[in-house]
Amino acid sequence: MKTFILLTKLSADTARQIKDRAKLGRNWLEQVKEKCPEVKFIAHYALLGEYDFLDIYEAPDEETAAKVSMISLANGAFQAQSLIAIPYKRFLELTDEISRQGIIV
Repeated sequence: MKTFILLTKLSADTARQIKDRAKLGRNWLEQVKEKCPEVKFIAHYALLGEYDFLDIYEAPDEETAAKVSMISLANGAFQAQSLIAIPYKRFLELTDEISRQGIIV
């Protein structure tokens, strides 16, 4: 499984529905679980700043991650940005491989 980050910014209309926030969040999660049952959520955060929410999850591939983003957009997100995350230990292994090949000094 690959690790993905989803950054979500709500539309102005959705952001104003504060009293319905929990219900809207549950509906979104139910749709993700129904349409992407292989997705495993690791963490969910509300943010202060450019984005409203950050989700960290595992999915088998980029196409599944795209579905998660599309479900977000269909449920009131103005913007959904998906990023793939490489575990830091693996990143260090990659840098070691490159340095052994003489690419990085």
